[in-house]
Amino acid sequence: MKKILNSTIYIIVLFCSIGLCSQEFEGSWTGGIQGMPLVFEISNTEGNYTAKMQSPSQSKSFLPMDTATVEGNKITLVLHAYKIKYEGEFIDGKIMGTFSQGVGSAEMNLEKKAREELTPNRPQEPKAPFPYQVEEVFFTNPKANNIQLAGTLTIPRDVKRPPVVILISGSGPQDRNEELFDHKPFLVLADYLTKNGVAVLRYDDRGVAASEGTQKGATSADFATDVAAAIAYLKTRKDINKKQIGLIGHSEGGLIAPIVIANNQKDVAFFVSLAGPGLRGDQVLLSQMRKGAELSGAPENELDFEMNLMDQLFKKIIASTDSSNEALQKELQIMMTAAATKAPAALQPKYSPSFITAMTKEFSNNWMRFFLTYDPAINLQKVTCPVLAINGSLDYQVLSDSNLSGMESAFLKVKNEDVTLKNLPGLNHLFQNAKTGSGEEYGQIEETFDPVTLQLIGSWIKDRFN
Repeated sequence: MKKILNSTIYIIVLFCSIGLCSQEFEGSWTGGIQGMPLVFEISNTEGNYTAKMQSPSQSKSFLPMDTATVEGNKITLVLHAYKIKYEGEFIDGKIMGTFSQGVGSAEMNLEKKAREELTPNRPQEPKAPFPYQVEEVFFTNPKANNIQLAGTLTIPRDVKRPPVVILISGSGPQDRNEELFDHKPFLVLADYLTKNGVAVLRYDDRGVAASEGTQKGATSADFATDVAAAIAYLKTRKDINKKQIGLIGHSEGGLIAPIVIANNQKDVAFFVSLAGPGLRGDQVLLSQMRKGAELSGAPENELDFEMNLMDQLFKKIIASTDSSNEALQKELQIMMTAAATKAPAALQPKYSPSFITAMTKEFSNNWMRFFLTYDPAINLQKVTCPVLAINGSLDYQVLSDSNLSGMESAFLKVKNEDVTLKNLPGLNHLFQNAKTGSGEEYGQIEETFDPVTLQLIGSWIKDRFN
């Protein structure tokens, strides 16, 4: 989803940076968190230290920290946008510290060396030349200040006016390939479907790569208007079947698609949900946080404290629909500050004023408020077109059983008779064959998208729109 997951339905480290206050701190530093490498570049200009950090498995770009505070040989680094805080101490040539993001935290030590760039093996990634038509396209969203969105349309060469699907990405700013951890799942999916007779439109999210606009202040409902604009564009084409336009949404994309369908019933012929949510946002995020913490080995007393705190914060957010973002943040700050005094001893340092400010700012923004209060059943009950909903049994971000059950209940109410729900064993949130489903496995697994699942999606569409 746009901020779950990866918040979510998925919260994940993207980029950050650090600043230090000693000659020993200058240079390149390498570390990692949960199997994900991080690279820090630190410089000193007339006693003023600046730094940046790269998550090379996710992007070649660097982002600066908002604050870098140094006291003696200790450093504290904060990146508000991603709820990141790093606290470390220079000891014997290394920086020994703790990295935290959101409610999760873990030890992270840094070594003074540049990271060796390794090219991961991604055997499924297709390479040109392609046996189908590839066209760069642009379309405009009149409901978002006429921003222009950029994408790629792939069309089979041997099928006259084929069915077409629009791919809707998960949480966070995503490009048209939904690239993350050196994987390009939407590229792999588009390639497979197009080779099997289905045209595919995939596009850069607003504010990403070649697309205009910004994600600041936007919610899932706003992103739904981008999808509607994509549908309107496809309806102008003469080389695809305008009556067979479908939506495939991954994670938050599986939440966005039903919003689009509810408002465009006659324009959407089918819907494929890939790890989409079937429960209200607060339930999805709480279960995601708990499962993620369990996979990282969090002690039971710390886990119970933080989950209880998150539950109380989410209830406050849900009950505060009439409050401004600023007023809500102040109320959440009061709640978190009071709760921090009762935190287990090991968590006390984590709940600093800067951490609480960063967390409450994130929880009171437009996207999060919409997500936590939104119940997908509202629009799932309006989906009457054929539906394929699949989730992986090892998905820790959108738990399979509970969310598929929520979807099933909604579809029963609308009496949709063409619904296929599948819990796919051994697959994680990205539909990779995994061992635990933990996020640290995403980049380590060579497989980008389970081939059997690709076949399932392709054959399901072909059975209905051959």
